[in-house]
Amino acid sequence: MSDDFPVQRFEEHRDHLRAVAFRMLGSSAEADDAVQETWMRFARTDTAEVENLRGWLTTVVSRVCLNLLRTRRTRREDELDEALHDDVHPVSDPADQAVMADSVGLALQVVLDSLNPAERVAFVLHDLFGVPFERIAPILDRTSDATRQLASRARRRVAQQQGRGGSPVPDAPLQKTVVDAFLAAARDGRFEDLLEVLDPDIKVVADEAAVATGFAGREVIGAREVAKIFNGRAHAAVPVLVDGYVGAMWAPGGAPRSVLAITVEDGRITAMAIMNDPDTIAALELVGL
Repeated sequence: MSDDFPVQRFEEHRDHLRAVAFRMLGSSAEADDAVQETWMRFARTDTAEVENLRGWLTTVVSRVCLNLLRTRRTRREDELDEALHDDVHPVSDPADQAVMADSVGLALQVVLDSLNPAERVAFVLHDLFGVPFERIAPILDRTSDATRQLASRARRRVAQQQGRGGSPVPDAPLQKTVVDAFLAAARDGRFEDLLEVLDPDIKVVADEAAVATGFAGREVIGAREVAKIFNGRAHAAVPVLVDGYVGAMWAPGGAPRSVLAITVEDGRITAMAIMNDPDTIAALELVGL
């Protein structure tokens, strides 16, 4: 086998990887760094048995970008690359050209820059590149359902800021008011008050660990069914920021044992993901309120 063969295999996918990285990071320089790091990981890994090299490389570059986004968020370095709209490398693959034509632009990058790292990765991979949630979930250390909710939340923000003149998503105080009302009604067993704060079509998904510890099922739909589950419960749950959005957690002794990622729209809870898996919880960004 020629020494150039691994290089040729990688170069076949370079444009695609850079397109993914650029959409994730909004910076030409950072995208190039992410692709270079992906090449280094590829070069020291035996990929002879990898059937879908493009998918494998996409996973690697996505994890590199996720780490960069988290570092950027921690350091509050969220400004866009000043030249992002002038410094896009050409993409040879027709499908990627279509994605770039439809998706790249300063306006979209500004919106993407407002998403938290997990939302951004889920949205970019699924909505812009068609990667299934089942493949995105391991990158984020989430379940497929939780990943789907992240992308849905990101999609709503993009639609609100682009399609409706930049209308903001609900702010943290409003979210906290709704979540506080939900927790109080649940603790006190006020069934009718729970119905008031739950959207009629609310969907609750739970991971396998939550189901194993007694939650009703993997998926519960409808305000009445959800209210029945929480009525008279959640006594020790407290509000907390979950990846930047107000949710709730149960943390006996200070260690999170169960986390509720909650979506609030128009003053009601429209979706909830219950996560009890320790590895999933460890990957969340939790900030006490």
